Amino acid sequence: MKTFFTGCLTALCFSGIAQVKSDSTKKLNEVVIRPYFSAQPLIRSTGAIGVLDQTTLDKQPAGSFVSAINTISGVRMEERSPGSYRLSIRGSLLRSPFGIRNVKIYFDDFPLTDAGGNSYLNALDVSAASGIQVLKGPHSSIFGANSGGVILIQPRGSQPDSTALSLNLEGGSYGAFREGLSLNQQFNKYSLNITQAYQRSDGYRDHSAMDRKYFQTLHKWDYTKNAALKALLFYSDLHYNTPGGLTPAEYLQNPKLSRPAAGPSKSAIEQQAGIYSKTLYGGLSHNWQLSDRFKHIVSIFSSYTDFKNPFISNYEKRKEFTLGLRTFLEYEKKLTQANWKFDLGIESMETRSDISNYDNNKGLTAALKASDKLKAASSFAFAHLSIDVQQKWLFELSASANLYQYAYQSIAPVSIAERKNSFDTQFMPRAALSYLIGTQFSVRTSVSKGYSAPSLAEIRASNNVINVDLQPEYGWNYEAGLRYQALNNRLLIDVTAFYYNLKNAIVRRLDQNDAEYFINAGGTKQPGLESTVSFWPIPTRTSGAVRGLQLRNTYTLSRFKFDNYIDKTNNFSGNALTGVPKTMLVSSADIQLPNQVYIFLQHSFTSQIPLNDANTAYAKKYHILQAKISWKNLRIGRTPAELFTGADNILNQRYSLGNDLNAFNDRYYNAAAKRTFYAGLLLRLNHL
Repeated sequence: MKTFFTGCLTALCFSGIAQVKSDSTKKLNEVVIRPYFSAQPLIRSTGAIGVLDQTTLDKQPAGSFVSAINTISGVRMEERSPGSYRLSIRGSLLRSPFGIRNVKIYFDDFPLTDAGGNSYLNALDVSAASGIQVLKGPHSSIFGANSGGVILIQPRGSQPDSTALSLNLEGGSYGAFREGLSLNQQFNKYSLNITQAYQRSDGYRDHSAMDRKYFQTLHKWDYTKNAALKALLFYSDLHYNTPGGLTPAEYLQNPKLSRPAAGPSKSAIEQQAGIYSKTLYGGLSHNWQLSDRFKHIVSIFSSYTDFKNPFISNYEKRKEFTLGLRTFLEYEKKLTQANWKFDLGIESMETRSDISNYDNNKGLTAALKASDKLKAASSFAFAHLSIDVQQKWLFELSASANLYQYAYQSIAPVSIAERKNSFDTQFMPRAALSYLIGTQFSVRTSVSKGYSAPSLAEIRASNNVINVDLQPEYGWNYEAGLRYQALNNRLLIDVTAFYYNLKNAIVRRLDQNDAEYFINAGGTKQPGLESTVSFWPIPTRTSGAVRGLQLRNTYTLSRFKFDNYIDKTNNFSGNALTGVPKTMLVSSADIQLPNQVYIFLQHSFTSQIPLNDANTAYAKKYHILQAKISWKNLRIGRTPAELFTGADNILNQRYSLGNDLNAFNDRYYNAAAKRTFYAGLLLRLNHL
């Protein structure tokens, strides 16, 4: 069995091969990545990296990225209700009531994170991705402003030599239904992919339905021997209801409830609280190998989002337009004892946001409360040097100069002329080293500076006040790690220890009207440990009762504390960081049986989670057990087919996958679904 994925983020291409051969005496091929401009086996990487290939994604429930991404140590993804993502890498969710901030996301060659710091990851359907690579810790030296890390998503259809047409149908508990159609076609030097998907669910809780219509197309044309064009386009139409947080008493009484009315506040159902988001995104890139030593890559990209959010207290409308460019020149030279590469480039983008807030009259706009126009401009120049000495020592030095400014103009209730606010230019370095001992063992260390400017959604939060005093957060990250692979690559051990000292941390607050605002509150000290162990006790073979067995475990230890954090008269210094569990553990078994029957089992443990800065409220620890069985050796007529069925939360745990932190009136809890089941059919129609 062979799984192959390739990707290219400008020159930040990564490719991986996770190959298991039928002859168990042969070596399993190792994963090859390219996150820092230099292609290298994972064992030689200078950073902490998590990789999800297509096979790994296929094992997980297809309705959400959450389960798959949470298998990566140091990463926590939440979903308050179907479609409402939150994500952090080695950090907290203090900045993210919903959405994703202080993490930079790229979709193939193009930034999915806009200049305003927002990433519409929930616009993507799971079927849109064929691989995900997570770079843990700050990487502002190459990717611009981020204090948490970087996610590189490889789109479906990146395999240039594949020709396939497939149809996926799936149904499950609580009215869940998914349909996906994918076409890959190769015409000599031109290849295309078309991916279409539809997903809906009634949701476990009252008023938690969602639906998403999705279309994506990827085109690649190698029009000459040394030059190629690539075009990516996707459209997403997403709607999900937001049931709202529950108090501890409501959560214990009936976790399926949506937020009820309380005093003058109407219920989530009465106000038809929800998100309506339509996104159109496009990008075009050109790769030109100028000579044996020089290469130039340029990418242009643009997006438009029409966003509506009827909420308990107001109705917000946003129209956002982004336009950007990323380009760099690479020089490579190979010597007898060393190879080195040097990259020099820029990335620049601008996002314009028109934001209006109205009174919410049962899901309809009423009187205008506030209207503002905001514009964010984010630019950085970067340089990267990589020196590989005797295929043992790998030195990497990189740095960027980051510029960020925003402009704002108030339209209502009082008209104010446009004003600008600029932050000082930030120099963001990274230095890293890895050393390969023999062929099976490597050690690595790195130091890097992180930087994340406040997003437009934080500068102009739901309290409708433009907070010009909000400043960027920044900090230094130190880490060291080791990787060990043995038994013909059947065993892989990856361990990382790190310490991140974040200053000027941006945290969220709620006022008495349940409207949010953000402040800079001291900092955080974040020591942590991450480990990944993968072992094939039985490599894939053609005989025996068990044809293959893979065991995998990831462990995350986060001893994160507030530092010099004083909020009004409260001193929270030394308290555990809000929203961060101390321990997360994910263990799985992948069992291959005769006749291409596959059984996948996964257990996840999450320790208790502090829900407020005072550490007076905690979400209880929980265990989640999942299972999936698939039968790939099927035919319907002459059409190859795969039948699968699975279950989630088999232990029927009551838990909240997406707590509202520091919630007003203790409305912390957004209950996740109890035990659920699903089943589906995959048809490979190109074999008709």
